Amino acid sequence: MSATGRMAHRRVLVIGAGQESYGLPAEEVSLGNGRAACLRMAQEGAVVACADLHLDRAEETAALIAAAGGHAHAFAVDATDEAAMTGLFAAAEAALGGLDGVLVNVGMGGPAWLSGTSAESWDRTFALNARAHFLGCKLALQHLDDDGAVVLVSSVASMKPGSRIPAYDSSKAALAGLCRHAAFEGRRRRVRVNVVVPGLIDTPMGRIATRHRPNRTAGQLPLGRQGTAWDIANGVLYLLSNEASYVNGQQLVIDGGLTTIQ
Repeated sequence: MSATGRMAHRRVLVIGAGQESYGLPAEEVSLGNGRAACLRMAQEGAVVACADLHLDRAEETAALIAAAGGHAHAFAVDATDEAAMTGLFAAAEAALGGLDGVLVNVGMGGPAWLSGTSAESWDRTFALNARAHFLGCKLALQHLDDDGAVVLVSSVASMKPGSRIPAYDSSKAALAGLCRHAAFEGRRRRVRVNVVVPGLIDTPMGRIATRHRPNRTAGQLPLGRQGTAWDIANGVLYLLSNEASYVNGQQLVIDGGLTTIQ
């Protein structure tokens, strides 16, 4: 791993660093956004605290980083639980000797259509898709060093209809408002907060979505392909690096033009 790369000497906590298979056969499991972001940042010199609901998945990501010559630590966390998140930030800060960046990469879908969505399922989706990001921002502002950065992960479902999942669309849309407020609070210490907005990405979650709705990508690929986890990881890398030192309170849409030229 590069000691003089774009993330040299930066200490980053990634929440949602593991790899979810969603029941797909091993040979069909593509790389997920969280793991790709961890690997990409470590490749550029960052030390990464890899956190996931399942410790073994975080450990797998950390092991991949170590095998490539990088440095990483693994932690387990329920991102919807305030006490657990508070403990994670303290442990990550202690292990890394401080924090310069935080990526919150957690999310889930939910039932289709308003008529099929119960209040309980709505709350469950919002707990992971919005509450966890709120906790991440709140704690990041307490633990990040000056000139730090936070990146949240949303979806183009926050910008246009199409997922058929109202709780998913709504909770992802909430991240834009959270981002702007957190950026406003962080400005005095130059802590930047931005959102990555993926389009149709070939992750395990994306593959499952396509299985349930085979026409999901029909006519929806302006560049003739879905994005990959590396496309998202490169966007995250930019926003967490010093190259984006004047980018704050913004949404970086990585969708091949899906929301603008379709």
